Amino acid sequence: MPSPDETTSLLHSDQNGDAASADYDARSDSHSPHQDVLTKIPTIGDVSTDIEANKAAPSSNDTAESAKISTSSLMKVAAVLMIGIFTSSIDSSLVLATHPIIASEFDALEDSSWLFVSFLLGGVATQVLYAKLSDVYGRRVLLVFCYALFGIGCAIIGLSQSMWHAVLGRVLSGSGGSGMASLGMVLATDLVPLRDVASWLGYINIVSTTGRSIGGPLGGFLADTVGWRWSFSGQAPLFAAAMVASVFFIPNTKAPESQRGKTKGFKAWLSRIDLAGSLLLGVGALLFMLPLEIGGVKVPWTHPIIFVLFGAGIFVLGVFVINESRWAENPAFPLRLIMHRDIFLSYLTICCIAGAQTSLMYFVPLYFQVTAGASNTLAGLHLTPAVVGNAVGGTGRYKAVILGSSLLASTGYTLLAIRWLGNTNWWESLYIVPGGFGSGMAGSAVFVSINAVVDPAHKAVATSGLQLAIPIGMLLGVTAGSAVMLDIVQKVVDKKLLDIGLSLESRTEIIKKSIANVDYIRQLPDTLRDIVVGGYVVGLRASFSVILVFSLTGLVTGFLLRERRL
Repeated sequence: MPSPDETTSLLHSDQNGDAASADYDARSDSHSPHQDVLTKIPTIGDVSTDIEANKAAPSSNDTAESAKISTSSLMKVAAVLMIGIFTSSIDSSLVLATHPIIASEFDALEDSSWLFVSFLLGGVATQVLYAKLSDVYGRRVLLVFCYALFGIGCAIIGLSQSMWHAVLGRVLSGSGGSGMASLGMVLATDLVPLRDVASWLGYINIVSTTGRSIGGPLGGFLADTVGWRWSFSGQAPLFAAAMVASVFFIPNTKAPESQRGKTKGFKAWLSRIDLAGSLLLGVGALLFMLPLEIGGVKVPWTHPIIFVLFGAGIFVLGVFVINESRWAENPAFPLRLIMHRDIFLSYLTICCIAGAQTSLMYFVPLYFQVTAGASNTLAGLHLTPAVVGNAVGGTGRYKAVILGSSLLASTGYTLLAIRWLGNTNWWESLYIVPGGFGSGMAGSAVFVSINAVVDPAHKAVATSGLQLAIPIGMLLGVTAGSAVMLDIVQKVVDKKLLDIGLSLESRTEIIKKSIANVDYIRQLPDTLRDIVVGGYVVGLRASFSVILVFSLTGLVTGFLLRERRL
């Protein structure tokens, strides 16, 4: 494990004006074998003002001093990146709006969370690989690969003949999507002056938010008209066009030769990208998600397989920690970051915030489809207030903002648990706005808190940890909320069906079909439909309580953060 000096070297001086720690690189030779991990990732230099000239002279990427491309070339790069960012953002809210109807077609509504969970797992398992691979093979090569992966995943979903075909497509799309996000940030630091990076990331956020706002109602509209499959199949040609555009307009910048390493061979390649760490993280997360997904639905919570999976998850994640701290030459995630209190609390805060907000957006369409028989289009429209609130709230700074926004979001989640009783009107549906607004404010403030603590030389690594904490929070939020909802729905519906005298066989059939297909609920006789809908209302309100727990945990961890002078 790293010494206290190593951890301290990451940080700015505190508010009282203590001297900043000595340069990390000068000391790390005597303290840690991982001395390259937290060295500053420099702005890649000497990129030609003409893209074609850059292709012809790739060796110029290895110079230490940064040069910038022309504005026209930069705009072309931005346009190519925006294709992927905009389309993948549409895809994210599109799935949130249509997952009930997609899963219902395969009679697998109880497994609908896998359409989202598998996307996140694919991203978590591979996110840290792309930036390091692009150091060796170039940004353009990896970006084209990610576009291809996302497009292939969308095509598989559009052609899927079973739920697990669709899940496979989502895994591929999730991996490609995580690569697009990380490579977009790397390219911004490669090609844009440091003082302008924040502005460019702001533009990316605007495009991303616009895509998420459109995705919900667009996905619902397509599902109601031409069918949900075209929501995915239609994306594949867009990513094919983005691949072609990337070849022509994205410079294949790389890290300097000094950072890529001069050793050759398969072992050296593995050491540079920490493939073992990435796979261990992905497998560990999957082992934790599986019992949450199958517990109470596929098997009882007391079944031995539940405990075996949790135990295996703990073991694999333990090996991941050992790998990152002792074995990996170039760790996927340097654990010394979380040795510092404020960094750890920032990661935990954003993890809880992301888990609460994403879980909310996952359950809102299902709520209106079950309780009000809403069309896919209308269910998707109900997501728009949360997305808009998230975008509007995307400004602010630091601890007071984190506390205020978390409290605001928690208030909104409390109203959902108390007031969404199955006959929710449009005014009451706006209770999701505080959650979106608070999430946007808190997310931006946590990013500021990280930068207030970490030395600028180590900002890239700290930010990558933040990007990793967000999908982990999303995974936990959706799977925990889904597990609670399905467990309660089955128990409540079974009790009420027993009260009206139905046999065990009849009760089992109704429950099984009700959690497998939304359309089946609408076809039930009035009495049975009211019972099933009532069970869903109780289950969904319980899931909103889970969301509230996530939000309140984020409030507590935000309170424990120490304010630092910016």
